Amino acid sequence: MLGPERAPLQTTGVVGWLRRNLFGSVTDAILTAFGIIILALLVPPIVEWLFVNAVWLGNDRSVCATLGQGGIQPDEWSGACWAYVGAYFKQFMFGTYPIDLRWRPTLVGILFVALLTPLLIPRVPHKGWNALALFAVFPIVAAVLLLGGVFGLEHVETASWGGLMVTLIISFVGIGVSLPLGILLALGRRSQMPVIKMLCIAFIELIRGVPLITVLFMASVMLPLFLPAGWTVDKLLRALVGVSIFASAYMAEVIRGGLQAVPKGQYEGADSLGLSYWQKMRLVVMPQAIKLVIPGIVNTFIGMFKDTSLVSIISMYDLLGNVRKSFSDPTWASPVTPMTGLVFAGFVFWLFCFGMSRYSSFVERRLDTGHKR
Repeated sequence: MLGPERAPLQTTGVVGWLRRNLFGSVTDAILTAFGIIILALLVPPIVEWLFVNAVWLGNDRSVCATLGQGGIQPDEWSGACWAYVGAYFKQFMFGTYPIDLRWRPTLVGILFVALLTPLLIPRVPHKGWNALALFAVFPIVAAVLLLGGVFGLEHVETASWGGLMVTLIISFVGIGVSLPLGILLALGRRSQMPVIKMLCIAFIELIRGVPLITVLFMASVMLPLFLPAGWTVDKLLRALVGVSIFASAYMAEVIRGGLQAVPKGQYEGADSLGLSYWQKMRLVVMPQAIKLVIPGIVNTFIGMFKDTSLVSIISMYDLLGNVRKSFSDPTWASPVTPMTGLVFAGFVFWLFCFGMSRYSSFVERRLDTGHKR
């Protein structure tokens, strides 16, 4: 028997990859050349601004007023002022949280990562206990550490919170609340009981019909007017409630789309087994529905994470709010600091959103068991 011959060189290795992905046809070759030209025009000046002409160390705006050693007076495109970001970095992370107490939000962040990481790794066992610790125990521990006032911890008002800490708190609470509440609203909208169905439809359509900034404004300004005299609600709590309610309405429609995509035979098969309504939904229908709408769920999470910037309307400053507030500091006022700060904030937001997107793709591939390849 003759041994197998080697594959043609033009179909393997780097050459094969280039032919398949970049030069498979005349149209592909034209688009590839066009993309290379665009990258050649954009990448060098971006790299030059971000790294080559950037200023990395300094104590005030004077270091950002000259370009390297040449003493050239720059405009806003000369180079990034990363010294300004370094000076404000802790404020971007924690806001005006007391400096000597910042070990508390740092500890909360470490606990959050320690509990979230094993929950995201499929091979790690005891997912139930892990989820219970993350979504039930951790919020209580985090509230005690961040707020203080008990166990000898100094009390810190939520008005002093800010930066990335507030962004993550609002996002975590919004994600943790909107998903189960959205599932209940989706089930209620498909309910056979007219009262529950109408209430869920009215809630979903009302919340989806107004922008988030209006919900936050109502929660911050209008809600206290309906409370009895002497009652007050913390500003951060109002933001958490507003964001969670807003996200749950959108989540309900995403989940409803997944429920409608589940074949009718699955419902009938569960009924033939004698399962109750909640058993049917929990064991048969809902797992399939959620698997079908993972992209929509993650898209809602990403949108909510970015929308946390709107809490500035109620005088709370997340990462972007703290960056914008720093522009008024005369110590660092220069043409390049606003652009540098916005680039830094954009990169942080992109990092979290890209991470959520990549993990959702991993989950989709892992759960893609409905068809054989």
